Amino acid sequence: MIANYHTHTRRCGHAQGEDREFVEYAVKSGIKILGFSDHCPWVFDNGYVSGIRMTPAETEGYFRSLTELKQEYSRDIKIYIGFEAEYIPQLVEAQDKLLADYPLDYMIMGQHFNDPEYDGAYMGAPVYEESLLIQYVDRIIEGMESGRYCYIAHPDLIRYMGGSEEYEKHMTRLCTFLKEKDIPVEINLLGMSGGRHYPSYRFFSIAQKVGNKAIIGCDAHLPQSLCDEYTIEQGRRFAERFGLEIVETLDGLD
Repeated sequence: MIANYHTHTRRCGHAQGEDREFVEYAVKSGIKILGFSDHCPWVFDNGYVSGIRMTPAETEGYFRSLTELKQEYSRDIKIYIGFEAEYIPQLVEAQDKLLADYPLDYMIMGQHFNDPEYDGAYMGAPVYEESLLIQYVDRIIEGMESGRYCYIAHPDLIRYMGGSEEYEKHMTRLCTFLKEKDIPVEINLLGMSGGRHYPSYRFFSIAQKVGNKAIIGCDAHLPQSLCDEYTIEQGRRFAERFGLEIVETLDGLD
């Protein structure tokens, strides 16, 4: 891989390894661009503390550590500091205020929830209501149109258990929008290696019909995932199977 923009840190509570280890494994594997995109903190007005993302108080340490590594390894690798976040309109203003004074390079969207997680359904669990599928697609489109995010991580995260016609209709709408905006769909390697329901053949069959481009994301929760040549090759073969052009690097970050 030339670049990976989907990298987590231990701050999210379900990743392991020190920040430096992720950089060193990336350098070892020959990656030229490493984007950190840990789960972005939300500022919840009811005091809720998430167990799947860093807290607002950890934001300072995140940027300090990665800024130091960016400078230390500048001759070996290009490091970008970003976040993976849902698009939840009622929380966006507070999130922007939290991040305003930090050197944020980019964000990717990972729509795990359509509403604050303490009050919303997790999209990776079985979803039966078409209304949730519609909301999922609508939120992604609205979020991408806001210009906040470079691309959508695991767009096939939603585990819709309803009718195939409904899935085809709404995911075709999503894929068509992404193609028109020249936004790639992510082939998620964590899902590929972790026995999850994504990457989804039925989603990527739609992407193939629409003619989307794809980007491979390690979704690294362990430093050694950045050196997992077998799974990276699986991701490339997956793209070839569906005839998707691979986007190697993202424009507009410098």
